[in-house]
Amino acid sequence: MTGSAALLTDRYELTMVDAALQSGTAERESVFEAFARRLPEGRRYGVVAGTGRMLQLITEYRFDDPELEWLRANEVVRPATLDWLADYRFSGDIWGYREGEAYFPGSPLVTVQGSFAEAVVLETLILSVLNYDSAVASAAARMSSVALGRPLAEMGSRRTNERSAIAAARAAYIAGFDATSNLEAGRTWGVPTMGTAAHAFTLLHDSEADAFRAQVEAMGPDTTLLVDTYDIERGVATAIEVAGTGLGAVRIDSGDLPTVVADVRRQLDELGAVDTRITVTSDLDEFLIAALSGSPVDAFGVGTRVATGSGHPAAGMVYKLVARRDDAGAWVDVAKSSAQKVSVGGRKHAVRRLDGTRTAREEVVIVDAGEAAPGESGADAAEATEAAGRSQTERDLVVPLMRAGVPDERWLGPDGTRLAREQRAAAMQELPIEAFRLGAGEAAIPTTYR
Repeated sequence: MTGSAALLTDRYELTMVDAALQSGTAERESVFEAFARRLPEGRRYGVVAGTGRMLQLITEYRFDDPELEWLRANEVVRPATLDWLADYRFSGDIWGYREGEAYFPGSPLVTVQGSFAEAVVLETLILSVLNYDSAVASAAARMSSVALGRPLAEMGSRRTNERSAIAAARAAYIAGFDATSNLEAGRTWGVPTMGTAAHAFTLLHDSEADAFRAQVEAMGPDTTLLVDTYDIERGVATAIEVAGTGLGAVRIDSGDLPTVVADVRRQLDELGAVDTRITVTSDLDEFLIAALSGSPVDAFGVGTRVATGSGHPAAGMVYKLVARRDDAGAWVDVAKSSAQKVSVGGRKHAVRRLDGTRTAREEVVIVDAGEAAPGESGADAAEATEAAGRSQTERDLVVPLMRAGVPDERWLGPDGTRLAREQRAAAMQELPIEAFRLGAGEAAIPTTYR
């Protein structure tokens, strides 16, 4: 496999370009929009994630010689289209919701404007990033909301593919997790990393005490010792015997957690290890974390459920053409009208209507928002409302992400990831309390069009 991501796409993206070039419509200026018709079943809000990754991938989206040769050998498109692909560089504009923002059905999350050919070819790339990352972030945000401020670690690398593992770690961090076990996510995106030892390390040694002693000598007494390889009660006692009452934490990865955690806390206190923390890491999801809210758990480690969207591995977003210029240069709104898959045509902007307590009450999508891309000033959430001359009860949601093929540096790399994390925290403060109920329900606020 080469380093290019150009063929990580669907064949029909290229065959559409091929046909449009032949018909003379490839250069028609067009507006595409990524949005979700509905939230995953039972969810009350979603969290936008993947924007920073998406922008970086778009700037790197190139058809190099190996990709072009494969397309030629398999006769996917005509030679003239291969020449067009060889020179492909996205040169259009993109705007959308800030990464980390909450979203609802119909929210215009990402809008892409450029020629039909250069914008349509990005469909699979944009959706593959947004659908997975937003699914993880939305699940992680639910877990974060019920953890009640206790640290959360993402540990799902072994439950998804190697590329998705990095994306999952980043998305979970944006959504409120505090660290990841994935080192590449730390290097590439600045996500704090954590990890000590697995059961294999204990099994390697002649005794549990020997394993604990080796770990403490290597990592210091503030480390976390895994105490459930054999017998938890004996493991806790051995951990304190080896590390002393200043042991940083014990980790539990099995058993009836509410009962086990209570017993371990009582045992630690009786042994004098009153400051030793308890971390649990046993197939956790938002429901089990909520069930442990009254238990003396100090931190959670989540793997499978966060990396797979806690039952919803894709956010259900679509990418649709919503406007194009006609032969006279006028904008024409276009929309799909198929049953249960209706889309709303036209370039859009969006604001979130807030009440006097700064609580979100409505998502307002403004159709046919004009020639200029919304959010051109790049103002922050509070300033944008004032700049638009509107009441403070409305907050602008759309900002510029890319202009003439050049991404806004604010959204990229580790700094962009931290900014998205801050945005997620701010957005959660605005949501009504019913948004955080775990039981199935409708979107926390309605979406209206005007």
